[in-house]
Amino acid sequence: MSGKESGYLDMELLRFTTAGSVDDGKSTLIGRLLFDSKAIFEDQMEAIEKASLRSGGEDVNLALLTDGLKAEREQGITIDVAYRYFATPKRKFIIADTPGHIQYTRNMVTGASTANAAIILVDARHGVLEQTRRHTYIASLLQIPHIIICVNKMDLVDYKQEVFEEIKSDVEAISSKLSVKDVRYVPISALVGDNVVDRSKNMDWYEGPTLMYLLENLHIGSDINRDDFRMPVQYVIRPQSKDYPDYRGYGGRIMSGSLNVGDTVKVLPSGFTSKVKTIDLFTESLQKAFAPQSVSVQLEDDIDISRGDMLVKETNGHEPIVSQDIDVMLCWFNERKMIPGGKYTLRQTSAEMRCMIKSVDYKMNINTLENDPDDLEVNMNDIVRVKLRTTKPLFYDSYNVNRNTGSLVLIDETTNETVAAGMIV
Repeated sequence: MSGKESGYLDMELLRFTTAGSVDDGKSTLIGRLLFDSKAIFEDQMEAIEKASLRSGGEDVNLALLTDGLKAEREQGITIDVAYRYFATPKRKFIIADTPGHIQYTRNMVTGASTANAAIILVDARHGVLEQTRRHTYIASLLQIPHIIICVNKMDLVDYKQEVFEEIKSDVEAISSKLSVKDVRYVPISALVGDNVVDRSKNMDWYEGPTLMYLLENLHIGSDINRDDFRMPVQYVIRPQSKDYPDYRGYGGRIMSGSLNVGDTVKVLPSGFTSKVKTIDLFTESLQKAFAPQSVSVQLEDDIDISRGDMLVKETNGHEPIVSQDIDVMLCWFNERKMIPGGKYTLRQTSAEMRCMIKSVDYKMNINTLENDPDDLEVNMNDIVRVKLRTTKPLFYDSYNVNRNTGSLVLIDETTNETVAAGMIV
């Protein structure tokens, strides 16, 4: 492998999601990011130019880069989560372009669940809308560490500073009620390119960084929990080959923390302990591994371990909570209503078990950001606080401590559809 290729593989990856109301310019913004950072192939550009001409436009419509579904192109809206990949010399990126319509809240939850950052677009002409509140709340609920408020279409309000400042103060009033740690504000025009990749000459009053500079330089190293070692076992590796006649490794992805050869680990749910004999990554043996690496771990003692068990370190600050009664904030995905007392399959990391919805405590009113304990009928896109009862103990952390071990999904046992995503309180 050449030095250039290995350098690309070692580059830090930033996942970010985009959200906003309908026609706020999300797809155009992503198109502008890809275009100005030279991340578009020539044949893609040719296809977009032809499509722009067919639709009667004189200029190239950069939104067509992300609006891949035929229905989206015809309606001019985004109706699914579109993932895009690109890289600059500093960083690799995965973008989740999520819909603006209220009925697609579930898509935003899906796109934002693994994001390091969220870009929330606000149309400079319309200011803060209900959808801005909804998306800021969901970003807060999903504990996305960094939020960038892009005030778009500044060219349509004559690049006035007072328009930007008013929207900024309105969003600050919302974010002050939520657990949002890092919020940045950038005035942009995705259509023209102001402050997206290149600094705007039309807004010399703005002294902050461009959007691309922010994305390339956000500090995401501390976003992962590096203190509490958690490794759910996905697979027991027994090669049964001449080279490895007695090899018994436990394969899985390290969700948080780090592990060294010689560390004492505890196996949940059995509670047995052992020392780490080897840590293997493909054909390479490691002295140390850390999140989010996928490795195979051999222990010095022969312990009965299977898929769904978890390796944790005793020396860390705290161990996972082990319980069958779980408080969860759920976003309901399915068109069929939630059934109180209904039974579903619960999946969390590599563990799978059945569960029952014991009670619905309240529904979240996105408009007022207040709890509504009276309206407990749960329909698609509703966000609710529920109590679950599982058929066997679940080991987990609260979502605000560890996003990986604190999240789960519910699956309909008859249709195998994912009906909800949850954050453990």
